[in-house]
Amino acid sequence: MGVNNVTADELRLLIERAERLEEEKKGIAEDVKDVFAEAKARGFDVKAMRKIMRIRKQKKEDFEHEEAVLETYMAALGMI
Repeated sequence: MGVNNVTADELRLLIERAERLEEEKKGIAEDVKDVFAEAKARGFDVKAMRKIMRIRKQKKEDFEHEEAVLETYMAALGMI
């Protein structure tokens, strides 16, 4: 019975920890939303900012490859 109690306590603690982290994540998401609202109010293009953030997360080689493929496809479609 003791092993089950320890396991149940461990499981409860892990779940509670995950719940706390989810709450923190929710708070951070709200903070990020506020930053973008401020940026928009100051005249910045939030969509462009989000794209820049996505690009900055990529490796340089991955970004360059993606851009080359995009350019090739756009040229094939007569878009550039």
